[in-house]
Formats: sequence, C-alpha cells, structure tokens
Amino acid sequence: MKAIVVSHPGGPEVLEYREVPTPTVKEGWTLMKVHGFGINHSEIFTRRGDSPSVHFPRILGIEAVGEVAETSAPSLFHQGQKIISIMGEMGRDFDGGYAEYALLPNTQIYPVTTNLSWEELAAVPETYQTAYGIVTALQLKKDDKVLIRAATSGVGQACLKLIKAIEPASFVTGTTRSDKKRHQLIDAGFDDALVANEVLPGDRKFDKIVELVGPATLRDSLKHVAPFGIVNMTGELGDKWTVDDFDPVYDVPNYAYLTGFQSGLTSTEELQEMIDLIEKNHIDVKPEKVFKLAETAKAHEYLEGQQSFGKVVVMNSEE
Repeated sequence: MKAIVVSHPGGPEVLEYREVPTPTVKEGWTLMKVHGFGINHSEIFTRRGDSPSVHFPRILGIEAVGEVAETSAPSLFHQGQKIISIMGEMGRDFDGGYAEYALLPNTQIYPVTTNLSWEELAAVPETYQTAYGIVTALQLKKDDKVLIRAATSGVGQACLKLIKAIEPASFVTGTTRSDKKRHQLIDAGFDDALVANEVLPGDRKFDKIVELVGPATLRDSLKHVAPFGIVNMTGELGDKWTVDDFDPVYDVPNYAYLTGFQSGLTSTEELQEMIDLIEKNHIDVKPEKVFKLAETAKAHEYLEGQQSFGKVVVMNSEE
C-alpha cells in the first residue's frame, strides 16, 4: 500500500510518500480501508518532534474515515461497513491514518450511518467531535455573547456552525491575528471579529468563551468572562502546553467557570449523535482545502501557513 512515513522529526519534507507492507489483521484489531483523513495541528507537533513519546519511523494520523476491509471481530463489524476512527494512540504509539489502509484496535472502530460524502465525512471526526464537546460544555442559552479565540481554525469554524445551529440568536465574535482574516470571519458567519494576539482589545465581557489558543491566552480570556459565564479551554494552538503557576482560586474570576474537553473520549453513540445534528441542520462541513495522499506534505505546509482558514483534508479516493 501507499503511505506517508516519517523517519525522523523535521519540516513537511520529512513526510515521505512511499510503498509499505499492508498491515495484517491480528486479534483485537480491524483493518480499515482509508478513504480520507483530516490534518491536525497535533500531527504537525509530532512531525516536528514535539511529542516525546512518539518513536520514528511512524505513519502519523490521529483520525481517518473509511470502511472495514478485514476484522478480527466479525460479530461487531462487517466488510464494507462505514467507520470512523479517532485518537487513542493512533498515529503515535501505532501507525495512523496517513495511508491507504490502517490497522486499528477494535475499541477504536466506530461504525456510523451517514449520507455525507467521503470528503465531507473526512472533515468531521476530530474537528467536529471536539467542537461538539466544547459547545455542549458551554451550556448555551438564548442571546449568549460568545467569543471564539483562534476562530479561523477548523475547530473554531466548526464551533461557530454548531453554535448557530443550536442557538441561532447567539452573538458570536471570533479572533484572528490577521486583519485580512477578520473580513473572512465575517463572511464565514461571525457576527463580529477582533484582531488579537495574546491580549484582547478593550474590556468587553462574554457569556461563553471558546479558548482554542490555549495556555498562552487563557489568563487573558478569563479576564473577559462575564459573571456566571463559562470558559472552555480545549485547544493548544498557541504552541504552549501548560499554564505556569496557575491557581484556580485567584486566576478564575469569582462566579465564573472553567472547563475543558478531552476529545479522545468518545463513543459510537456520541459520534452518531453529532453526525445526526450536522445532517438535520444541513450544516456545511465541506473542507476548506483537499489534497491527495501524495500531497500530504503540501497539506502540512498549507495548514502551517498564514493563508489557511478552516479544515484541511487528504483523500485517497475521488468520492
């Protein structure tokens, strides 16, 4: 089969497109025929060598969509069944989705029923499952004023679409570091957009804040949450992994709430519920940019560049 192999850490050029043996099914595992997968910032971090537990060579990819090619659990799965796999140690402890086939633990195989195209479905698993968890944690109310930091990211865009589907009256503001992208956010459906790096301009307060930049801006976001508001910190797009000397008693304002969402914890039922919501509300989940497997290095370059806006996927098929 063809796959993208990383033999040592580095830039996008270390993503080598080459032929490797197709995995053989073993007890407790299922072979997925991969139709497509999303590109995630965590995979860029791993490619750079910023994931100490990952040993090379490795086929990256923390998510994939496709169908069952062969399984050790015929009572659970059948050949040709439409499936999703995300997270766990996929693409880290064992080879992931950057390939034509992926051998995955049966516990990480999630059958789904959907009318979405393969290209649309490839944009959904990690991005929308994360966004769905974030938005659920926000406990949205009518007319909430919501802030999404790093709003141009795939998860930021997904959060906007889910928020508007669940509570259309919400007033959603997005942040970006680029003045040019500010106008793109408005065109994408945001009610307002702010240009901000680590500090938000002004002293506006928000009922709900989606913190996708992460530890680099969390303290600043907490200064802008309204009484009894909620801040959800799930992303780490600011390339910082921890909040130094964080004291929840002093750093979280009185009468405010701080929560998070671990996207690795999911179930078939939760994923199906999310997909049903997308289809019921006709949410446009088409990816912003689509690449072929052989172009995965270009996909990484694009996502790392200043021009990216939304979800980037790689497809094995033309479907």
